[in-house]
Formats: sequence, structure tokens, C-alpha cells
Amino acid sequence: MIKLYTFPPSTNSRKVRIALLEKGLEFERINIDLSKREQKNSDYLKIHPFGQVPALDDEGFIIYDSTVINEYLEDEYPYPSLMPKDSEGRARARLMEDFRDTHFNPYFVHLIQEMRKPEGERDAQRIDNARSEITRAFDRTESELNGNEYLAGPFSLADIAFSAGCPGVSLSPGSSISIPPSAPSSVFLASSISSKALSATHSFSWV
Repeated sequence: MIKLYTFPPSTNSRKVRIALLEKGLEFERINIDLSKREQKNSDYLKIHPFGQVPALDDEGFIIYDSTVINEYLEDEYPYPSLMPKDSEGRARARLMEDFRDTHFNPYFVHLIQEMRKPEGERDAQRIDNARSEITRAFDRTESELNGNEYLAGPFSLADIAFSAGCPGVSLSPGSSISIPPSAPSSVFLASSISSKALSATHSFSWV
């Protein structure tokens, strides 16, 4: 059976859990508690040499990095497909997943880290910068969606990547993390896939 080394609050862990659930694959969840620094234990470092989550063990084949894991799952377990059939669509999905990994998720994590702190200990400049970058990211996804339901045609790994953060994103303006009113297609995307993200989240408080 597939083993997934995961931490429920981790958006990258959630990204892989959603893909596994979408493909209907059975897997064992092995929680690595980052708050207790279990990811730095010597036994876990044999699985993930950088001491991060997620990592996946498929009958002895160990792989890490959420994007690489999901690409592996798509290759090894192609049905149901989570990538477009055409090369242009697949490239588009990969571009959007990379954009999420490099321009959305880091700032999303920054904001979550600050909002967990007592109000008096929060870094206002870091919060403002994160919100600004998240708004820019949603502007980009809005442009890419162009009124369509999903980012690369059919529901794909790109949508899964963005949906991994949906439980922490409010559809109401003024929340700590919210989709700007200028991005109505992004609101629809978040609404339509939030149930997938929530099913992979289990109980977890964001703040």
C-alpha cells in the first residue's frame, strides 16, 4: 500500500492527498508533526533528506516534493487522468502549478504564520506584503481562467495545487485571506473545488 508522510496543516501535503483521493487510491497516512520537528528525526531524514513533507512510499519506491509526487502518480496511475490530453494543455497545467508553488503558496504560508501569532506580535509589513502578492497571484489566475471553470481545460493537477489552499481562503472580502472582487472566476474555482480540499484537510484550525 502507498504510504504518505504528511502533516495536516501543510498545503503541499494536502496537494498530494487530494490527488490520491481523486484517483481513488488507498493509502496509509503517516503524520509527521512539524510542530515537534519530527521531520528532522534521523529515521525520517532517510525518507526525505531535506526533512520536509510530504514524502511518498509506493511499495518501496520513495519520492518527495509534492509536484514531483503528483506527476509520478499521474504516470503510474493514469486513470482517472488529472492532466489534459494535449501537450499544450499539459504544459499550461504545469506552468500554473509552478506559478502556485513559487508565487502563491510561499506568501500564503507567510500570512498564515503571522495570523497564528498573538496580534501584538504580528509583522504588519510581512502581512501587507503577503496580501499584496496573493492579490497579484489571483489576478494572474483570473487572467488564465478567462471565464473558464478550470485552469487548463479539464480539472487537473494545476487546480489541485490551488485547491490545496482553499480551506484557508475566504470568499468574503476583508478576511485575512480573501479573493479580490476583481477575480470572479477565481471565486468560482475556489467554490467548486473547496470540498475536495476540505476532504483532504480533516479537522484543522488555520489560526
